[in-house]
Amino acid sequence: MAKKKKTAKAAAAKKPIKKATGVAAKSAKPKSSKKVSPKVPSLGRPLVTAEEKLYLLFKEDYEARQVFEFLRVDSVGDLEKLSAEEIIRVLTAPVRRTVYRIRQRLADKNRSLQGDVEFALQHRERTGESK
Repeated sequence: MAKKKKTAKAAAAKKPIKKATGVAAKSAKPKSSKKVSPKVPSLGRPLVTAEEKLYLLFKEDYEARQVFEFLRVDSVGDLEKLSAEEIIRVLTAPVRRTVYRIRQRLADKNRSLQGDVEFALQHRERTGESK
């Protein structure tokens, strides 16, 4: 009997494994023929209107009111038209321009900010000054 068991196992191992074909193969796939679009996240119903005045909404936040004044926006709707990156870009533009003028003026006097020698040299080449 031991011999028969070995041969049965050997025969089973030698048989090629058949892959499912036809209807059986199609039914084995998950049934998700409908493409489900991802759900767009929602904040829910707004608690203030777009016409709400920002100075009333942010009456305790002086810095925020200064930002709104600088941006020249009065209502929530006006503010919502701007992205966070755009607000930061607009707010920092005057500072960036001022720092650039400082760098130029120092370079004119053969001076530079810390780590800014390369800019000073390039500025002197552009202006044609070599004192």
